Amino acid sequence: MSILSLADVFRARQRLAGRVVRSPLVESPSLSLRAGVPVYLKLETVQPTGSFKVRGATNTLAEMAADGVTKVVTASTGNHGRALAHAARALGIEAAVCMSALVPKNKVDAVAALGARVVIAGRSQDEAQVEALRMVRDEAYAFVPPFDDLRVIAGQATIGVEILEVLPDAAAIVVPLSGGGLFSGTAFAAKAIRPDLRAIGVSMARGAAMHESLAAGRPVAVEEVETLADSLGGGIGLDNRYTFAMTHDLADDVVLVDERTIAFGIVHAYRTERLVVEGAAAVGIAAVLASRIPVKNGPIVVVVSGANIDMDAHRRIVMENEDA
Repeated sequence: MSILSLADVFRARQRLAGRVVRSPLVESPSLSLRAGVPVYLKLETVQPTGSFKVRGATNTLAEMAADGVTKVVTASTGNHGRALAHAARALGIEAAVCMSALVPKNKVDAVAALGARVVIAGRSQDEAQVEALRMVRDEAYAFVPPFDDLRVIAGQATIGVEILEVLPDAAAIVVPLSGGGLFSGTAFAAKAIRPDLRAIGVSMARGAAMHESLAAGRPVAVEEVETLADSLGGGIGLDNRYTFAMTHDLADDVVLVDERTIAFGIVHAYRTERLVVEGAAAVGIAAVLASRIPVKNGPIVVVVSGANIDMDAHRRIVMENEDA
C-alpha cells in the first residue's frame, strides 16, 4: 500500500509532539478474564478534546498553516469538529464546523465553546458535508475532511505506533470503525511494524456505512439513524479516496454490536474500569464482553476512542442497565 508510508506517520508524530497526549495503555483484569488473554485499553479519552480526533485534526492543520491557510471548514458528528476547533485556535486559524441536527447538543456546545463558527445543516453527516463544501465554494474556506484525508489518517496512525512501543507482542487491535480514519490509520501503522497483527473493526449494527460498503465491494449510501454510538454515524462518501480501500485491505474482521450490547459496554466501562466513555468508544469493550473477538493467542488492545457523552444520557444508560 503506497498511498501512505510509515515515514508519514512518524512525521505526523513530530508535529503532534507537545500538542496531543501520549495516551496511556492500561490492562483490564475484568476484560482479560472474559477474553482468556490479556486485554489492554488505549485511552484516547484523556486527549484535550476528549477523543482521538485531535491527532488527525492537529496534524492536518499544522500542515495547512505552514502552507498559509487561514480559514477552514469541516463536517462532523461532533468529535472531529471539536478537535478542529481546538487545533485551529491553537494555530490562529479561523474554523467553521457543519453538523447535522442529529449531533448531540453537548457536542455542538463544545465546538462553539472553542470559538468555531457552528452551522447546523440537515439530518445526516452527508447533508452537513454538502453545506461545508458550499462554504468552500462560496466563502473561500479550505475543507478538512473528517476522515478521508491522508494527513488526518497519518495523525490517527500515531496511535498504532504508540501501542506497539508499549506492547510489542500485541496479537490484535480492536478499533471503532466508522468512516475509517481511525481504523485505517491505526491498523496501517501497526501492521507496517507487525504484519502478523490482527486488526478488527467494530461498529454499531444500526447504519454501519463502512460495513455495508465492504459487503457491497464499493462505497454505498446508508441511512443515518439515531444510535448510542452517534460518533460512528454518517456515510463514508461515495467518492471515498482512501479509507474504504485501506479498511478493505487491512481489516481482518468487522464486528457489529447492537444497542443493548453498546449500553453494556458503557456501563462496564463506568462501573468496572472507572471510565466515562461515549457509545462509539464503548463498542470495542462491548465486543469483548459479548465474546465477539476470537483472539486466543496473545494480548488484545482495545482503542477507547472518546469520552464525549452527554452526562444526563450517561446517567440514564447506567440506571436503565442495572443488570449489565
